[in-house]
Amino acid sequence: MTQLIQIKGDHPLAGPPANGLFSIPVRTPQSDGLTMPAEWETHDACWMVWPCSEECFKGVLPEAKQTYAQVARAIADFEKVFMLVNPGQKKEAQNLCGSAVTLVDATCFDSWARDSGPTFVRDDKGKVAGIDWVFNGWGHHPLTGPCDETMATQILRRLAMRRYVAPFILEGGSIHVDGQGTLITTEQCLLDPKRNAGFTKADFENLFRTYLGIEKVLWLANGLEGDETTGHVDILATFARPGLILINSCTDPGDANFAVTEDAKKRLTDAVDASGNAIEIREIPQPERQDWKGERMDLSYINFYMPNGAVIMSAFNDPADDQAKQMIQDIFPDRTVIQIPNKPLFAGGGGIHCITQQQPAGTALPPF
Repeated sequence: MTQLIQIKGDHPLAGPPANGLFSIPVRTPQSDGLTMPAEWETHDACWMVWPCSEECFKGVLPEAKQTYAQVARAIADFEKVFMLVNPGQKKEAQNLCGSAVTLVDATCFDSWARDSGPTFVRDDKGKVAGIDWVFNGWGHHPLTGPCDETMATQILRRLAMRRYVAPFILEGGSIHVDGQGTLITTEQCLLDPKRNAGFTKADFENLFRTYLGIEKVLWLANGLEGDETTGHVDILATFARPGLILINSCTDPGDANFAVTEDAKKRLTDAVDASGNAIEIREIPQPERQDWKGERMDLSYINFYMPNGAVIMSAFNDPADDQAKQMIQDIFPDRTVIQIPNKPLFAGGGGIHCITQQQPAGTALPPF
């Protein structure tokens, strides 16, 4: 079964130049009864991509590789980890990751599985498929060379899993869902004219309903200062369970992030989820400012990954490290909380959530 999906005439998938809106018939997750599960639901695996970009990691690539390997080994204690790697770097990755991590030959140019990899969806019978968003290097980054626009295809082909090609640009780090029909994102990222020029909130709300089963979108304004992705929500706020959102808390009025987080708290205080329930907010302290090569790193404890039975979160050699870990442990009392020193990843533009992508438990739907 197909649905008519509206796209803009200037969209990369529109074909020859055209003006205005027009409709194309496509097979969608909604038409096949699939929705996006919450990240805390049971996983079959975690997907990662071995770091290989000197340009991205700005002089800390060796340290970033050590951090990737440490994160992968920690996750592998709780669920299967697949690491995509260029064949020429396979020996290096194996030496650092060990036998608990399964290496997969791939063509990789960067290493942010959350954004260039597929977003997985599942139906009520436990059948799983993947969405291949259009990836254009975070919109604002000029593509001076190849990027990982084929990453989702490579992963889904490896899984022999159904692939839904979405007719719009999106990165996985720009959204969080509660698994019950509510999604949180930022206007700064989604309404970026270098991603989906001319798209409105209503357009995205319709697309999220069609591709992820979303009935309510919670719109925050901006992301944190120093975020190279231009407003990804997974640095600022995340669902911990339905009705509970954790938010990066900046208490210094002189910090640019103060206005960002105060506005986010105000919006969420007045919001309800898809079930009509009020949103509870839990504030997690922001680490002290640290710069790398003259630029602010968007350090945040919010950017964590939840493998089966655990939370893998960042440490920054910051006075708030222990407090943040205890707060996360209190929020997730039934999970093991592991903190990993993580400044090399943020020097490259992201965190632990950014380098991971969960594959929910279930059986693969076969390709079309």
